[in-house]
Amino acid sequence: MLQSAPFLLVGLATLLGLLVGSFLNVVIYRLPVMMERAWRRESEALLVPAGGSAAVAAEPFDLVRPRSACPACKAPIKARHNVPVLGWLWLRGRCAACGAPISARYPVVEALTGLVSGFLVWQFGYTPDALGALVLTWSLIALTMIDLDHQLLPDSITLPLLWAGLLFHLVAGPRPDTSPFAAGLADGVIGAMAGYLSLWLVYHGFRLVTGKEGMGYGDFKLFAALLAWLGYQMFLPILLLSALTGAVTGVALIALGRHARQEPIPFGPYLAAAGFVALAWGEPLLTAVPFLRIFP
Repeated sequence: MLQSAPFLLVGLATLLGLLVGSFLNVVIYRLPVMMERAWRRESEALLVPAGGSAAVAAEPFDLVRPRSACPACKAPIKARHNVPVLGWLWLRGRCAACGAPISARYPVVEALTGLVSGFLVWQFGYTPDALGALVLTWSLIALTMIDLDHQLLPDSITLPLLWAGLLFHLVAGPRPDTSPFAAGLADGVIGAMAGYLSLWLVYHGFRLVTGKEGMGYGDFKLFAALLAWLGYQMFLPILLLSALTGAVTGVALIALGRHARQEPIPFGPYLAAAGFVALAWGEPLLTAVPFLRIFP
């Protein structure tokens, strides 16, 4: 039925994307906090003298517990107010209990995830490619927002994403030439190695010359994950597009006084954006710009 009703399929994908976007908001906010708490516990365990006891958080904090609440008054958010996008609009962007403003980024992430999900299913149809594209894109949205907030690309997302790309090739098998995942398992393995090693070399070369760190290890892992999914053929398009957009955006922000010259700019969002472009329009891009196809 879904194959014969593309508009129904796209609508369901958009609805699913809205729900996933709501969950991604939870991941974006809570995962860095969970990581910080874990680091504190590990540090306390190392620093506490023998026979002592490290401080332990009074209540659990994970992706499920506690219930979502207003950051200002701590009032639990009711289920009807948690409806993606509509709940925020219904409340006019303010807490129902205390009237404190609620960031517009929450409905933006939900709407973006919904629209992108519908677009991907419209483009790839009722196929394994659509499922793979959704998993990859949802992960990129979460990583982008976390990196913008904390300059952090968590291993708990990048590493499973890398292995998921290789597993997708293994399970889905050979894909048609029109598929964004046509590269296959062997090309994905080569891509993962090439992606990690290339940025690792850039990192250490930059540090050797300048004495500074130009990027984080999370960038290596994200680039490796993208090429695990899309194959080493997308090495140059993703690298050049991310570097170009990152450089232009950085210069513009500095020129406009929105960013200090010495303040680091996260590279993950530009890798993620370039990866999405390669996912959605990779083959047409290679056809339009032949010099990007340096690998057969």
